Amino acid sequence: MRTSRHAAPASLPIGSDADLAWVRQQVRQAAAELGFGLVQQTKLVTAASELARNTLVHGGGGHVEITPLDAGASPGLRLAFVDAGPGIRDLDQAMTDGYTSGGGLGLGMSGAKRLVQEFEVDSRPGEGTRVTVTSWATVVPPTRPGS
Repeated sequence: MRTSRHAAPASLPIGSDADLAWVRQQVRQAAAELGFGLVQQTKLVTAASELARNTLVHGGGGHVEITPLDAGASPGLRLAFVDAGPGIRDLDQAMTDGYTSGGGLGLGMSGAKRLVQEFEVDSRPGEGTRVTVTSWATVVPPTRPGS
């Protein structure tokens, strides 16, 4: 798989609430440029918002790497949220709906996973966390005459 000819990979800091808004805006723009439909854009932006907030709140800040992908007819977008925080001690527990280590609803990680096609977590206690998600634009076939 190669990166897309649409746009170059970008790395954005996640260190404040203002950065969270910027990440959401940039993810939506990148997805739109790659041909993601509005529903697909919304799912990806929602997942990015949850993961960026986790990076800030639980990881102490970090960055997101936004990489357009080109797999032939179906463009995609890979987002990697990286922090050097405390890491996730119990990944299975963190991925359980309703579990929260903060004050939220406990749907951040598991909810984000449901919104994307590919989801991977690499976390080591004391070393930080990298959550990588990938979504692919669904190509909608053109309508046929008479349908």
